[in-house]
Amino acid sequence: MLTDYKIAILGGDARQLEVIRRLSEWDATLFLVGFDQLDHGFTGAKQLSIDEVEPEKLDAVILPVPGTNPKGVIDTIFSNQSLTLTKEWLSKTPEHCLVFTGITNSYLTQITQEANRSLIPLFDRDDVAIYNSIPTVEGTIMMAIQNTDFTIHSSEILVLGLGRVGMSVARSFYSLGANVKVGARKPEDLARIHEMGLTSFNIHDLKDHTHGCDIIINTIPAPIVSAAVIQNMPSHALIIDLASKPGGTDFRYAEKRGVKALLAPGLPGIVAPKTAGNILAKVITKILLKELGERSSF
Repeated sequence: MLTDYKIAILGGDARQLEVIRRLSEWDATLFLVGFDQLDHGFTGAKQLSIDEVEPEKLDAVILPVPGTNPKGVIDTIFSNQSLTLTKEWLSKTPEHCLVFTGITNSYLTQITQEANRSLIPLFDRDDVAIYNSIPTVEGTIMMAIQNTDFTIHSSEILVLGLGRVGMSVARSFYSLGANVKVGARKPEDLARIHEMGLTSFNIHDLKDHTHGCDIIINTIPAPIVSAAVIQNMPSHALIIDLASKPGGTDFRYAEKRGVKALLAPGLPGIVAPKTAGNILAKVITKILLKELGERSSF
């Protein structure tokens, strides 16, 4: 249980609602900032402004999945009020206070380091990334169906990258009857692709494999799907870029070439916010109990 834990949840989207709900069930005391437009309340949670929160009493601060922007501004989907996280505010929290975010950036990393607080980017964890690959795959399948006039079955699909998301995407599209090729760099990844029964190729040779492809699914956060790659693609082809912004696709050239290209980071929060929020809540609870210990038991 999280009895006597005091946690501030600053901004966020629909995923945070499930985090709030789950942490309330675990008996945490929650302070919600940036949720003033919600139609319903949560037991054990207080809606406050950032100035009303007493940071010196907090055990944890939970930021939205994107964290902050480069100037410290936090997304507040359920509020019109501007919300900014500063080093001065963080420095008022206790030394043991944990700061959770989905992803981090140079600003967030710097202010937590200067405030000497532990920053936990949840999406850097293997367990979160693997759990999130499930709704990501479902969302990718949905996008493929909605944006093509042919079946996934028997289509030619290129998956770029064999990370935690790429592996799940490749396996799922293969199970739907697609002819799947996977591009990677590392010899061990190429070997794993072969072991999975899929066709492998070196990502450096990507443009040699796009002539007859129907869908490219990119998971690599680097400029991989270049103009030279898109030039060889048939006009009916679809690009789904799952990499974090700005993605790895030359979207300008894709539009000029007449190839539909979609940037789709954060699919779990779009297609399954309840599941995505539940994943985050479970991991946050596990980390809190491990790092700070259980304070009360029943």
